[in-house]
Amino acid sequence: MGRRRNGRDVHGWLIIDKPLGVGSTEVVSKARWALQAKKAGHAGTLDPLATGVLAVAFGEATKTVPFVTDSEKGYRFTVRLGQRTTTDDREGPVVQTSDLRPTDDEIRAALAPFRGDIQQVPPQFSAVKVDGERAYDIARDGETMELAARPLHVSRLELVARPDPDHAELEMVCGKGGYVRSIARDLGEALGCHGHVAALRRTFAGPFRVEDAKIAFADLDSLRDAPETAPLAPLEIGLADLPEVRVSEQAVADLRQGRLGAAVHAPEGLAWGAPCWASRGGEAVAVGVWEGGRVKPNRVFVREG
Repeated sequence: MGRRRNGRDVHGWLIIDKPLGVGSTEVVSKARWALQAKKAGHAGTLDPLATGVLAVAFGEATKTVPFVTDSEKGYRFTVRLGQRTTTDDREGPVVQTSDLRPTDDEIRAALAPFRGDIQQVPPQFSAVKVDGERAYDIARDGETMELAARPLHVSRLELVARPDPDHAELEMVCGKGGYVRSIARDLGEALGCHGHVAALRRTFAGPFRVEDAKIAFADLDSLRDAPETAPLAPLEIGLADLPEVRVSEQAVADLRQGRLGAAVHAPEGLAWGAPCWASRGGEAVAVGVWEGGRVKPNRVFVREG
């Protein structure tokens, strides 16, 4: 018999504007402690040097995390021109410099190849695995790796400000798996002057916007004695990118037993085999695929407490 987790049954999302110098894991741990929750996770890592929206999922909402991590994300970041670092951000030592400083028009022109479907090589200091080891562990030992390029869709990348010749502020919207540090590094090389990320802020992740953050990381302590007052968003928000299929009362029981559940309403033109989520009274019952009038469940939501 498995060991029962201690804590409260909490289900939903807590949106936090992650501050500088704090890791994503630390935010999740603090939030879980504050809400006295049994289970928590997050939808997309932010480095300690990054700030912005970090969506923390509790309980059954953790089952919706993959759908948020697969969604587009938005960033505003500053590229320090004229310097390349080992980490492709300001944390690492400078290894190459240049006195060349491109004009605004040159930067705008250089951004074009980074839009659309591109191939991106991850930073040496990244979590990708190389022969079973994390790249950052190998890089810390002073080794240089040949990392394979990965596909990335960039739907928006624009120069939005130029505070001084050494810095350029950009905004980017991209799909899953994008590295802003790689964009800064490769843009610097394309301009012939090198570059790295000096500042980074995530403005949205899927359906979650930084404006949705209702509590600061520093204020999580205040929830410990009254966790029921936490400004949680419903777990259904994590399913915003999937079509909703309303099901019958009998279907709820069927789905929870792993059987096909009959629909009472579905979006027009929903294709056979399309991912969807089943709801009853606006509450998520399961995530599955559409099979012509019925939902075949892959994951079922069972909320207690």
